[in-house]
Amino acid sequence: MMKIKKWSLMTAVVLMAGSVLTACGVNSASNNKITVVGSTALQPLVEEAANAYQAKNKGLSITVQGGGSGTGLSQLQAGAVTIGNSDVFAENQKGIKAENIVDHRVAVVGITPVVNKETGVKNISLENLRKIFTGKITNWKQLGGKNTPIEVINRVKGSGTRNTFESNVLNGETAVKAQEQDSNGTVRRIVATTPGAISYLSFSFVDKTLQPLSIDNVKPTDKNVETNAWKIWSYEHMYTSKKISENTKKFLEYIDSKEVQDGLVKKLGYISIHNMKVKRDAKNQIVH
Repeated sequence: MMKIKKWSLMTAVVLMAGSVLTACGVNSASNNKITVVGSTALQPLVEEAANAYQAKNKGLSITVQGGGSGTGLSQLQAGAVTIGNSDVFAENQKGIKAENIVDHRVAVVGITPVVNKETGVKNISLENLRKIFTGKITNWKQLGGKNTPIEVINRVKGSGTRNTFESNVLNGETAVKAQEQDSNGTVRRIVATTPGAISYLSFSFVDKTLQPLSIDNVKPTDKNVETNAWKIWSYEHMYTSKKISENTKKFLEYIDSKEVQDGLVKKLGYISIHNMKVKRDAKNQIVH
């Protein structure tokens, strides 16, 4: 009987030790995996930063996906992801408890209205831009352009880019019903190939296939964003829970580093968070 008890005790100890080791292994694996979901406007920057960071930190896995700001914030709140990328303040996203998560601002993105190059218009007043997106102006000839019907391409509801654009352009008015797209890349392709098309894009997605519009003779440039002369811009936020792993903390520090801010951020068409001459709060007010 004594031998049986002795072996039973030893078995229990071994099993307990195995359980502890297994638990440690799970925690270690969890700490070595970072999942980032959300804003498609921020996605290119985080993807390239993740690739560079993983190359220097073997064994660390960083997965980056889009889906929109609303998705990023809601999945973070649900505990399904490590980081939720957003173009909007969590305070402004319906259903999100901003007090429970932490805001890491990593860059700024300018947003510009873009049109098909054949419209014949390069500058527009803010009032007329609002009239286009609320359905009051419907043909480019009303603005001195070609006799071409205006085709509005909007972003899907919940898009941070749409939220930023409407907050700064529509002045509380309701957007006209139009086709909606969920990514910058798709919008760029549609506007470039559709006569009369207009939409809006992050600066980093504007290329030679499109005509960006100046507003009241102010050009959509980084310098104008930095001083708020160009008012359609947003912070790029990487939200986390209040308690994060050391690997997540170090990855966020890497994105805020001089290497990324002076390198990837500029290369990909974003504006360094450290170059801004003004600050904006969740109520869209400039604060000092």
